[in-house]
Order: sequence, then structure tokens, then C-alpha cells
Amino acid sequence: MATEADTMRMLTDVADGKRMFGRTQIFLDYDEINPENLLEAFGKVQGIHNKNSSEIEYLWRYYKGDQPILNRVKQVRPEINNQVVVNVANEVVSFKVGYQVGEPIMYVSRTNEEGPMKAVMALNAFMFSEDKAAQDQEIVEWQTIGGTAYRMILPDPSGEEDESPFELYTLDPRCTFVAYSTGLGNKPILAGTEYKRNGETEWALYTDRDFYIVREGEIVSREPHAYWTIPIFEYPANHARIGAFEIVLPLLDCLNNIASNRMDGVEQEIQAFIKFINCEIDEAQFKALKEMGAIKVKSVQGQNADVDVVKTELNQDQTQTLVNDVYQRILTICGMPNRNGGTSTSDTGNAVIFRDGWETAESRAKDFEHTFKKSEKKMLKLVLRLMKELAGVELKLSDIDMKFTRRNYENIQSKSQVLTTMLSNPKIHPKLAFEHCGMFSDAESAYKESEKYYEEVMRQVEPTSDPDGDKE
Repeated sequence: MATEADTMRMLTDVADGKRMFGRTQIFLDYDEINPENLLEAFGKVQGIHNKNSSEIEYLWRYYKGDQPILNRVKQVRPEINNQVVVNVANEVVSFKVGYQVGEPIMYVSRTNEEGPMKAVMALNAFMFSEDKAAQDQEIVEWQTIGGTAYRMILPDPSGEEDESPFELYTLDPRCTFVAYSTGLGNKPILAGTEYKRNGETEWALYTDRDFYIVREGEIVSREPHAYWTIPIFEYPANHARIGAFEIVLPLLDCLNNIASNRMDGVEQEIQAFIKFINCEIDEAQFKALKEMGAIKVKSVQGQNADVDVVKTELNQDQTQTLVNDVYQRILTICGMPNRNGGTSTSDTGNAVIFRDGWETAESRAKDFEHTFKKSEKKMLKLVLRLMKELAGVELKLSDIDMKFTRRNYENIQSKSQVLTTMLSNPKIHPKLAFEHCGMFSDAESAYKESEKYYEEVMRQVEPTSDPDGDKE
């Protein structure tokens, strides 16, 4: 985890113009990690990890409001030095987390067979007991802030078994890493997380076969495990491992600067300097001027005397135009809907969606889904193994699909019209209509539920026949 000195260095670097461009992926050129080369490999990891940790710590503090504007130094009239934080970074993260995983991620069966469907229901029940929905929000929050996140899966400790045969842990990316092999496929070869025990810092390091505890550069414990994989899984936000607001840090700093200078301008207008032309005034007279609001001055050598204030008025309209431009650019680059709120009599539903940026937000969310699923599948391989061995529930990864249940209500009228049109066409299977209309995040479940409901309705309206063949 980054130290206070590391954080201050990052603050200084950013203030001096140094920018961050995502976290560095860690690679190790080893065929395998064993007790003989573990410390050497771990030493190579630590340099890159410390850099990543310092950057994530900086972004985390930025998200909380600890931003460079708070260290602002003003050369002219330093007594008027407003330090205003317009925390749009927090707004970006809050929107991304709420929009992408505000609703729980659900597992659904990819087949209609009863066995896999029951096993998937058991998987969802296990995940519910482990509060996976809340942990998914933590994962996405770290992804959005620092560009990457980590999750650990371990079996229940002996004597602490609960409804789920495994435990889920969301790890702090500031003190966790996963190193990958430089070989074909770049498979994880070493992972670790830092923690404190009895006041001492220790590292729990995992390979695909062994678990090590390292303290002060020495291996103090080694135990084999039977997971056959590293139980720490990385969830990168994207290939560059760059946070959601990291790419607009210069614009965020600019917005803070504008807001601070704007407040300075207001105060400087109120606390303007007073100038005395062709007249002399002592300290006592000046104090009387401030208290009484009036002063009597005498011309010097017959010249016209005057007292006035030095005005440097800030054009608020032009400043607001600049604020709006910077803010809109931040929202556009981050893939967030804007706050235009404009209307037009010629606007269609699609025009509003594209104009206000909701289509961009949805496309970014769909891109996020693919990246998230890739990491989730790696995690599920270990989960399914633990379910089979500890709970007797057998399920294959190929039988599982993941559904992000966002409330997809934009342009709902057009989508419902598409569904109605496709359902009325006898050449189109109803299941295809549900899949391609865009109304349902889980088209398969929606189709099955609707089909069941339709069959029940049809049974109620169908006329019945008596034994003699006459309809009732």
C-alpha cells in the first residue's frame, strides 16, 4: 500500500504536469514459481506494484475530494485564496457504479435441462448468501477509480461453514497484485495481497500449487493447496487498466481552477483596493473611512483630488460559458449522459437519446460487461470446483450465462412496437422477437415467463366440451 510519502510525491508530480496513463500490467519471465525463485520473482514485482499502488492511492484520494486545488498557492493577493473542489470525479464514479451494477448480476442457465437450471439456482443462492451484489459494487467502484480490482475465492474455514461452501473477498488493489507469465496465453503465475498481523506487515502469496507467507523479505510459511489455480482474480476495467475519470484529470483540475478563481474574483471585487489621487491620508483617517464610509480629502497644490476603488471585474457570463464547455467535455469523454435538458418539437425518442448521451452511456456499459464477464468466468471455474467438492452441486461453466439487469427503459415505446410487429409476423419465431427488440436484459427468461403466462391465459379462454360432444 502506498505510504504518505508516496502519495505526496504523486500529488507533487501531478501538480508539476505529470499525468497517469493507466496501471502497468505485471509480467514475470519464469516457467514456474517455486521456493527457490519466489523471493527473486517477488522482488521484481514490488517495484511495479508500488508504482501502481501509489497511483491508485492518488486516484482514491482524488475521488474523495483530496485534489491538487487544495494545495493551491496564489502569488497575487495571497490573502484571497479560495480552494474550491468541484468533485466531478465522484459524480463519474457514482454514476458508473449505479448504472452498471445498481441491480444484481444474475446467473442464468443457457440450457432448458432441469439439472443445470437447478444447479444455477443453487449458485445464485450461494452468491446471495455471500452478498455478491454488494461486493460487485465494490469491484466496479475500484475499477472505475483505479482501473483495476481484485477478488479472492477461498473455501469456508473449518468450523465456519455456512450456507455457501466458499467465501468471497474483495481485495484492496492498493495492496494486491497479480503477475502474469510472459509465455503463450499470459496466464497468472503469482499473486499476492498485503495485510498486517500483530503490527507486522505480511504478504500472502499464491502460485497455482502453493501458498506462502512472506515477512520482511523472508519466507516464513509454505503450504500446498488443492485449488489448481491462483485464488486471486484480477478484474481490469479495460486493457489499459485506466480509471473512468483518470483520462480527464487535466479537465477536472481546470474546473477546480475556474471555480476557485471565480470565487477569488467575487471576493476581490468586494475587497477591492482603494486608490487616493492627489491627496494624502494617514492610517487613522483610513480606519475612519472604513468605519464611517466617508472621508474628507484636501487637494495638494491645487490639483484635483479623488478617492476611488481599483476594479477588476470578472465577466461571469464568459466564465460560465467556459465552465459549461469543460463540464460537457468531461461528461462526453467519460461516456456519461449530459445535463442539457433541451427540448425540441422535432425531437424523436432516438434523437433525445443520442443528443443527451444515453446511447453512449449504454454502449460503454455493454463494453464493460464483456470485460467483466471475462474475469468472472475465471473466478467461476474455482467456484464451480468448490461447489462440486464441498456441496455436491455439479455445474459446467458452459451452462452458465451472466445477465446485467439494468433497467433498460429508454425509447421503450419504439422497442415495444418492434416487439409487437415481430410477434405478429408468422415467419419470425417469438423467441427471436424477444431477443432482438431490445426491451429485456434477460430475453430468455422474459420469453419463458411470457410463454407460460400465454399458455395459462389460453387454457382459461378455450371452450370445453361435454361428453356428448356439445360445447358448453
